[in-house]
Amino acid sequence: MAQSPMSDLPPVTEEAFVANRQQVWASFCGFTTGTVIVAVAILVLMAIFLL
Repeated sequence: MAQSPMSDLPPVTEEAFVANRQQVWASFCGFTTGTVIVAVAILVLMAIFLL
């Protein structure tokens, strides 16, 4: 039976896993915040130019 390719990866420590999750969460929050700011700016500009 063939082995899965995941068996070749070195084990990940709990600290490394948590650090990775924190980095992913921080990136997601930064992206979400940036997207909301851009959306609000577009809506404000639309309100200014359309009124």
